[in-house]
Amino acid sequence: MKTNKWGMPAGQQLRRLAASVTAVIMAVALLSGCSSTGNHAANDNGAQERQPDAEAGSQTAEQQGQAGTGTTAGEQLGGTAATAVDEQPSTVFYEVFVRSFYDSNGDGIGDLKGLTQKLDYLNDGNLATTDDLGVGGIWLMPIQPSPSYHGYDITDYEGINPDYGTLEDLQELIAEAHKRGIKVIMDLVLNHTSTQHPWFVSASKDPGSKYRDWYVWAEDQKLSPTGVSAAGSGSPWHALNGSHYLATFWEGMPDLNYDNPEVRAEAVRIGQYWLKLGMDGFRVDGAKHIYENLQSDRGQAATAKNTAWWQEFRTGMNPVNKEAYIVGEVWENSAAAIAPYLDQAFDSGFNFSLAESILSAVKDEKDNSLAFTLQRTQQFYGKQSQGQFTDAIFLSNHDQDHVMSQLDGNPDHARMAAALLLTLPGNPFIYYGEEIGMRGVKPDERIREPMVWSDLSPQPGQTSWEQPLLTGEAAKGISVQSESADPNSLLSTYRDLIRWREDVPALRDGDIQSYDSGNPAVVSFVRRSAQQTVLVLHNLSGKEQQVQLEAGQGRGIEKVLKSSSKSTVLEQNLLHIPPYSSVVLE
Repeated sequence: MKTNKWGMPAGQQLRRLAASVTAVIMAVALLSGCSSTGNHAANDNGAQERQPDAEAGSQTAEQQGQAGTGTTAGEQLGGTAATAVDEQPSTVFYEVFVRSFYDSNGDGIGDLKGLTQKLDYLNDGNLATTDDLGVGGIWLMPIQPSPSYHGYDITDYEGINPDYGTLEDLQELIAEAHKRGIKVIMDLVLNHTSTQHPWFVSASKDPGSKYRDWYVWAEDQKLSPTGVSAAGSGSPWHALNGSHYLATFWEGMPDLNYDNPEVRAEAVRIGQYWLKLGMDGFRVDGAKHIYENLQSDRGQAATAKNTAWWQEFRTGMNPVNKEAYIVGEVWENSAAAIAPYLDQAFDSGFNFSLAESILSAVKDEKDNSLAFTLQRTQQFYGKQSQGQFTDAIFLSNHDQDHVMSQLDGNPDHARMAAALLLTLPGNPFIYYGEEIGMRGVKPDERIREPMVWSDLSPQPGQTSWEQPLLTGEAAKGISVQSESADPNSLLSTYRDLIRWREDVPALRDGDIQSYDSGNPAVVSFVRRSAQQTVLVLHNLSGKEQQVQLEAGQGRGIEKVLKSSSKSTVLEQNLLHIPPYSSVVLE
């Protein structure tokens, strides 16, 4: 059984896996996915890798409303499980772009004080209230000084962007978050700096500068300034003052040279600096691009160097905070490509493949075996990490089109995507505005628009650094204010589901076992914790679905524990699931 990583009440803090996993090694064909890379400036989703439908071709659309005759519930819920329970305690995180969130001083730009003022929206620390989201952690997108609006090109690793406030403001935010049981992690951008960082300014002007070898110069290293960026942004080489420097993502983001031990030592010091200020961990940006700079770098050798570096970084954080949570951005759809980073380096890696599978399932209104694939993926991760991992699951982030836009504005599909996300194992990450159905498609500014607090504009606190095209005035009713008053809104759905997760130990802490309901319109799986085993079913369709549940040895389903619809009926082991609804059975 896992223990609470931070020694706090379950569900409010992250814990680390401490038990061994009795897992089987996944087949190579299952592990290998279509590789997908990402960058901050330009990043398009690739073709979705589809898993086989659970019962593809076995039932017509008309037949989907009939009862299934799937795996015996009693066999999975009655104690005859094939593997030992492997808990994965979790909490829900919320990704915040500070610039767009809440403005405390009226300049139109969100800031740290504004975020502090809105902490009660995220979690007021009172389990008895229901008008907050109830998240247990927040991820701050870059908050350090930068010449860009997004902040991924940093000019001072120890400072705070003056648009956002001061170090004192950050420390106040952390203190107030901790009072509410919220952990705070920050984006740590160590792959590259800004061209305006003093290190690079010195290195570019003076070949004899002490910082010259902190970056990669083709002429200095006798390299040919050719090739294609591994991040998909064209040539990674850029001319300056008679030389060419490496910048994998964009010419304004020159890559640091991690073959230089001084750079590695400085990166460790920077991480320690933020932990000492009270930060609870990091989201590591562009983790696989430390040594994977060119398309020709892709492969085991680069992965091994990247992994060794992040293990070195993790070791460097331990003296300050052994419980610091580190989640890595390794933009891959292949479990085999992500797994090495979970071995004594990152606690979590974002599950990009699962995000695609969830959105695909709800759009098609059909089970695509995502639970079957996830179970085996997590068994593989457990083996590769010696049992020390927690999955990081999500629907979208700051580099991807908003969920509601990907789902063509369909609110039923958005609810089902949220329901799947928040009933699966791992730490769910919610991108700000996702919970109210904000829309947005690339370019990047349009997927990072101001959070919509009210239908009425302007209102105090509303940010205005970017004029929204797809939310606000153009989408009346999409706001925190209007949705808070509507029990059937998307926001209310998110609040309810997060509370399900807190109320049901198996949803919060459990592992996953695949379960075949026999109905292709229903995604179903078993969640198991040391305390409890539950069966979760999601009707992705617009029709009522039926699933036959066999008791098996008299130890099967006994009751409906949670349901998103009052019309859910369980009678004599026949479950009637209303359209677009979810149910948890015990």
